[in-house]
Amino acid sequence: MSVINSITDNTRTAFSFEVLPPLKGTGINSLFHTIDELREFDPKYINITTHRSEYVYQESPEGVFHKVSLRRRPGTVAVAAAIKNRYEIPVVPHILCSGFTREETEYVLLDLQFLGITDLLLLRGDKAKHESVFTPTPNGYSHAIELQDQVNRFNEGLFCDGSPIKEPGQPFSYGVACYPEKHEESPNMEMDLYWLREKVKAGAQYAVTQLFYDNDKYFRFVERARAEGITIPIIPGIKPLKTARQLSIIPKTFKVDIPQALATEVLQCKTDEEVRQVGVEWCVAQCKELIAHGVPSIHFYAMAATDSVKQVAKEIY
Repeated sequence: MSVINSITDNTRTAFSFEVLPPLKGTGINSLFHTIDELREFDPKYINITTHRSEYVYQESPEGVFHKVSLRRRPGTVAVAAAIKNRYEIPVVPHILCSGFTREETEYVLLDLQFLGITDLLLLRGDKAKHESVFTPTPNGYSHAIELQDQVNRFNEGLFCDGSPIKEPGQPFSYGVACYPEKHEESPNMEMDLYWLREKVKAGAQYAVTQLFYDNDKYFRFVERARAEGITIPIIPGIKPLKTARQLSIIPKTFKVDIPQALATEVLQCKTDEEVRQVGVEWCVAQCKELIAHGVPSIHFYAMAATDSVKQVAKEIY
């Protein structure tokens, strides 16, 4: 069953979560442990992130530093296949513009199709750490909608060079990202909604939000999207706050606000375990309100927060 069907055909708010591929050389057992902890809540699908290569400086034995390309979290396709094979849970690998050429994307699509994995999340991705602004990879893409076009043409039986695919397989379906508090590079919310509408016109079947802590911002965003004629499911993305340091790290990293009420509670905590419990309670309240408003699914960003996500899920599922 495709992601869109598992969302729309479900009789209650669906549960899903996101994992990272393991760091290079660390093995997959910790990732399996995360899934084992959360599978009791009947996840309708599991997202697997994709990570671009980064440039780092490595010192040679002679003491000379060389600039090298390093991919710290490879293996998205293999991880997706391992999860699908071990758990028989639908998987949704992320496909990025950032750091990838169109030919590399084509090879990933072929690999996934061979494996019977045909649900995707299409994203532009973040700029490289060494970049001040996003710079497309040569022979790559600047915008997610260009990535959608490649997947659409692949579904129609065409490689990126225009040559025909002799035996087209099962077509891909996909979702995209959206931002209740606006993408950091967007000049305004109107422009953000324009591009979301264009992504829908290009074939996006659903959208998953950036994480947020203020439900009113999500509700206002959905209301504005509907007014713009955007009718696809807009799935809230949720991540429980876990440490006091995240009061500054999360706004800086994800460009979202922490509500004053939550920040005040966190600042009164004396330990990170107290903070974690505050984060769980806030998240439970968020999810209960979202479910009361009839959201079709809640997507949890479980990275480094599996215990908190499990505690929240026990309360709401």
